[in-house]
Amino acid sequence: MKSAVIYARYSSERQSEQSIEGQLRVCNEFAERNGLRIVGTYIDRAMTGTNDHRAEFQRMLSDSDTPQEWEIVLVYALDRFGRN
Repeated sequence: MKSAVIYARYSSERQSEQSIEGQLRVCNEFAERNGLRIVGTYIDRAMTGTNDHRAEFQRMLSDSDTPQEWEIVLVYALDRFGRN
C-alpha cells in the first residue's frame, strides 16, 4: 500500500474551516478508493496560492527531503497546491 499526505489550503478570510474539512473529506475518500494510506496532513489557512510563502507548504517540502514516509501528495484541486 502506498502512503500519502494531504495538502489543503483556503485562500481568504471569507472562506471557512468548512472549506478545509471538505477538502480533507474528498482526499480521504479518494485515498480509500485507491488503496492509499494517509500518513499526515499539511494545512494552510487563509493563505494565498500565488506564492510559496506558506508555513505548512514549506514544511511539506522540507519533509519531502528526508527519508520519506510518504510517496504521494493529494490535493482537492491543483489550485490548492498553488496558482499561476
